[in-house]
Amino acid sequence: MTAYNFLRESNVHLVYGGSRYLLKTTPNVSFSQTFAEDAYEVKTLHDQTKMFQGTSVTKANPADFSFTVSLTTEKDETIVKSLLTDYDSTGSNIKNFDLYIVTGESTFKLSSCVIINGDFNLAKGSVLTLTVSGQATKLERVGDASYSLPGSLVSASSTRTPTLSLIDVEVGGSDVSNIISATLSVQNEIEWTPYETLQSSLSVTSASNAMYPSEYTLGRRVVSGNIVQYVTSNNSSTVQTFNTDTTVRVKTVVNGSTFLDANLANCMFTKRTSPAEAFTQAFDYRLVGNPANLSTVITY
Repeated sequence: MTAYNFLRESNVHLVYGGSRYLLKTTPNVSFSQTFAEDAYEVKTLHDQTKMFQGTSVTKANPADFSFTVSLTTEKDETIVKSLLTDYDSTGSNIKNFDLYIVTGESTFKLSSCVIINGDFNLAKGSVLTLTVSGQATKLERVGDASYSLPGSLVSASSTRTPTLSLIDVEVGGSDVSNIISATLSVQNEIEWTPYETLQSSLSVTSASNAMYPSEYTLGRRVVSGNIVQYVTSNNSSTVQTFNTDTTVRVKTVVNGSTFLDANLANCMFTKRTSPAEAFTQAFDYRLVGNPANLSTVITY
């Protein structure tokens, strides 16, 4: 009987530094990789009937992946936040890791993954989540469902307690009242080192010896978001303003205590007003300072 691969029956394992973490992701896990095609003309002066182009495939594009984890009170998902924010040992590049997706039929591996985008869902009344997306050097099927995964499995908590977002925001040290929503995202701009050479391309015969990306550098980082509040008699005098050097602090509170805390010094923001049934204004903010370690200003 033919066996199929079902996403809802899959497990996602993250391997980093010799440790393996079984991630409790939401169902919207995705991953893929494409090969780059070089098309060329085959029609010649003496043979005008060859209208269809020839092709050459020698290299693969970086693989793409994305998944979402709930940020629980047990904090088993700390590793995902750390890989989003922390530098590696060089202090100027971000850490890489491997992902394994195990289904009822196959085990897929994404090698040398780097997180490019991380979005914290801070919508009021919604479960607090972190959605990450990134790229990897290679996607391959490494075995069936019984494939032996590397790394020592890190023990997970016996319970999982999702948290709802109770948002507390400060700008310039003052509380922002009448909040509707807030967002927080981290972007790591990755540049892949060119990896296509003429000598290597001549020896490519299949996907097994095709050219795959291997080295990357961190170009720049962006921490940004927005804060939306109602325009009231208490804040209407501050609409349509901006600031190029102030503090922004976005927190979520669980059981009366700070849970997720983005304490961002040296930020800029601009405000924009949106007329509707009830007028609102949005702070669009971005970190312009350069903290030595991003994980110390975004804590969880």
